[in-house]
Amino acid sequence: MAKTKQIIELDEVVVKFAGDSGDGMQLTGSQFSDTSAYVGNDLSTFPDYPSEIRAPQGTIAGVSGFQVHIGHKEVSTPGDMADVLVAMNPAALKANLKWVKPGATIIIDIDNFDNKYYKKAGYIEDPLHDGSLEGFNVVKAPISNLTRATVSEFGIDKQTADKIRNQFVAGILYWLFDRDLKIGENFIAKKFEKKPDLIKPNIAVLHAGFNYAETVEAMTVKFQVHPASKGKGLFRNINGNQATAWGLLAASERSGRKLFLGSYPITPATEILQELTKMKNLDCITFQAEDEIAGITSAIGAAFAGRLAATSTSGPGLALKGEAIGLAVITELPLVIVNVQRGGPSTGLPTKTEQSDLFQAVYGRNGECPVVVLAASTSANSFNFAYQAAKIALEHMTPVILLTDGYLANGSELWPIPDVNSLPEINPPMVEDNDPDYQPYKRDSEKLARKWAIPGQEGLRHRIGGLEKEDITGLVSHDPANHEVMILNREEKVERVANFIPKLDVFGQKSGDLLVIGWGGTYGALYMAVKELQEEGYSISLAQFNYINPLPKNTKDVFHNYKKLIVCELNLGQFASYLRSKHPQFDYLQYNKVQGLPFFISELKNKFKELLKDI
Repeated sequence: MAKTKQIIELDEVVVKFAGDSGDGMQLTGSQFSDTSAYVGNDLSTFPDYPSEIRAPQGTIAGVSGFQVHIGHKEVSTPGDMADVLVAMNPAALKANLKWVKPGATIIIDIDNFDNKYYKKAGYIEDPLHDGSLEGFNVVKAPISNLTRATVSEFGIDKQTADKIRNQFVAGILYWLFDRDLKIGENFIAKKFEKKPDLIKPNIAVLHAGFNYAETVEAMTVKFQVHPASKGKGLFRNINGNQATAWGLLAASERSGRKLFLGSYPITPATEILQELTKMKNLDCITFQAEDEIAGITSAIGAAFAGRLAATSTSGPGLALKGEAIGLAVITELPLVIVNVQRGGPSTGLPTKTEQSDLFQAVYGRNGECPVVVLAASTSANSFNFAYQAAKIALEHMTPVILLTDGYLANGSELWPIPDVNSLPEINPPMVEDNDPDYQPYKRDSEKLARKWAIPGQEGLRHRIGGLEKEDITGLVSHDPANHEVMILNREEKVERVANFIPKLDVFGQKSGDLLVIGWGGTYGALYMAVKELQEEGYSISLAQFNYINPLPKNTKDVFHNYKKLIVCELNLGQFASYLRSKHPQFDYLQYNKVQGLPFFISELKNKFKELLKDI
């Protein structure tokens, strides 16, 4: 008879799944995340996988991980350190042990812990007996062998059985966190609806993992994380790439302009193209181009033809798109360019996160070539800022670059599904047929935006191209004075966007000792670090920027209210340098990290406390 297990209630818990790329840890992590969302936990996830398509099995280079932070209380990051680690082989253990809390539960597939795998992972001594795991609750589960035994009745071969063992892990986690197996069964049925022969074996292995955890002596405790106390509403688990795609779709619906996305696949932005490819029923056209240049130029053509046009990429692709962005600027056509930042330079760390494309987004083109630059700050609000990028592009007739990053794109969190009709209106400056007052570069007095005439409209023919235009008429012009007028018009048009964006808001007191300044995807860690220090009585606030170019109009006024300013970013100080160019009267301290990893709350708190000591 199984012994009665102790149940411990927790406000939050961090679980890390790790193994070879073929072990299905990304899927199991997503499954556990979706289950947690279903039962009402707040959550944040962080997939972490190698850049090689298939690194050598059992090596550190081949380790793929998925971290999920679930909570009864507010969750805004995937967590610093894990309470539970699943390690499918020695390499997964070695790569992740430093990210595990003392006393944590470590679940290993003991069938893979032998001299062969120790050597591949670079172990000299057996990690199970060298003292390195003292203080942890280590569960040595024969995951591979029990999975093979479970599926033998279905005639499943060994290779296929090993691909199913991730469901054994899922079963253990369902038991450990008191989850209903029916949720897992439904997940499997949906996942394998096109391969029905695999549904029953996967469900059988899920139950086998659950039953193993129920009976094994090493597992004496169950954890319970109650539903979060979020407001009522309809929520779903969403990652940043999905949110970005859906934000563009919502903007298309509200603006009455059908969506076109021209893109070339590139990690970690490809999923935006994949997601929108599913949306033909919403009159969305996607074009997988032969290269980055074809992707953006096809989008420019779609903008000329009256579509809400977008292109998606990452840093190397943004570099290739630079000349075509200049074409969109000089023709003054609306275009959304989504740049999902990753580690660089060159191919760099393509599956890791970074914020090092800011200079490229703001300045990276030939000539005086201003564009609006926005940055999403959470996986969920990538929807809002994709929508806002489209709204600005369409209403101001200008290209807009939206910066996200690998951390936001691949990570997920709960998203309150909005009513599209409640979103702000989008009113492109369309022109009627045969308008007697129409001139291609005649501007409105408020935004300096020109009218949008669609090819084929009667009486509205005009020239378009990369050569400079004559003010108002749009004819090709080589006049030096006219060139300067057009340069200043395009610059002023971008600056005037500041009149239509929100003022900079501050989390915390509106004046005080220390203002933490961040931008984009660092929000979650900065917010939690500042929040926890506020609760400890420190005078500290946070200003997180989503509008980069132009900056909010009250930026200088906000900065004046604090004794110290520190800019935190995942690069060597690009936003700090940008702020110095815009508001040089302030002294900007910096905290920078370029490791392909997000900030940890603990490291931020230590730095902020150090600065607050001297005030």
